[in-house]
Amino acid sequence: MAPSAPSINSTNSRMATPRPSSYRYKSEKRGMTYNIMLVGQSGLGRRTFLNTLCEREVIAPAEPPNPDTANVADPMRFETYEVNLEEEGTRISLTVIDTPGFGDGLDNTECFKQLQDYIEAQFDEVLVEESRIKRNRRYRDHRIHTLIYFITPTGHSLRELDIELIKRLGEYVNIIPVIGRADSLTVEELATFKQNVMRDIDYYKLPLYNFCWDETDGEALKENREIMDYTPFSVVTCDEVIDNEYGTVRVRRYPWGSIEIDDEGQCDFALLRYILLNSHIADLINYTEDVLYENYRTKKLEVGGFGDQEGEGEGDEDEDDEAPVASKE
Repeated sequence: MAPSAPSINSTNSRMATPRPSSYRYKSEKRGMTYNIMLVGQSGLGRRTFLNTLCEREVIAPAEPPNPDTANVADPMRFETYEVNLEEEGTRISLTVIDTPGFGDGLDNTECFKQLQDYIEAQFDEVLVEESRIKRNRRYRDHRIHTLIYFITPTGHSLRELDIELIKRLGEYVNIIPVIGRADSLTVEELATFKQNVMRDIDYYKLPLYNFCWDETDGEALKENREIMDYTPFSVVTCDEVIDNEYGTVRVRRYPWGSIEIDDEGQCDFALLRYILLNSHIADLINYTEDVLYENYRTKKLEVGGFGDQEGEGEGDEDEDDEAPVASKE
């Protein structure tokens, strides 16, 4: 059944009360501009994730693939979706950039470059806007605040594709890893896989979003350390809404039964949604603007701003001699 992800009431969350945020309080009336990018190989549920996240059908079900061209990998492209949400009284102007085609080829080197160029281009737009004598008061910020990266549930560890992407993009964007199709693993397999993924992240020193970046708030720091224990988040998305003895629930059905996706004992989706659209939305925006963008801006201006862009492009071409990154081990 096609995932329609209708809206239902929020279920219990590990975070019972939103954390105080002056940024959020100021934004309750005028709304918040928030940009998310979804990255992961085909078949990991990016589209159904977006529909379930927004509790509505944002992306229509994909057309059945043509059998004659099913074995041909399409080049990666960017697809943009805009959704207006309201969470805890705050209006959110959400833009989601999906990246179909990522990682589906044998050589994915170009995918990394496309993603980095796209993210940097949004930084450059802000840098140009800041340099204007008279700024556009209606300028719409397109900087990517969160990148949700879908890890293939191999049950073993991170692949070269995963490691390379996080290494290349971690200094430009807040990367939050999730395990797509987590329902394909048993409870024991999922726990072991999470441990293996975090072991690889520590070993390769991969720059994921650090929930504990602001250590000034002791209560929030304790909460954020607890959240880190759930990384990477296991995700199961909705394909049906049913009524049971407890009310209306969102589920994914199987021949043997169903999973309630908002039940925190069965997957981490409810917690992840709360983090993305409620408790940590201000933190993700602030870290993008105050840390990631400022670091990029400093480096850009140190090398001469936009005047050296052509030279930088020539330097990037030399990197084509690197070994191609394959999508499989």
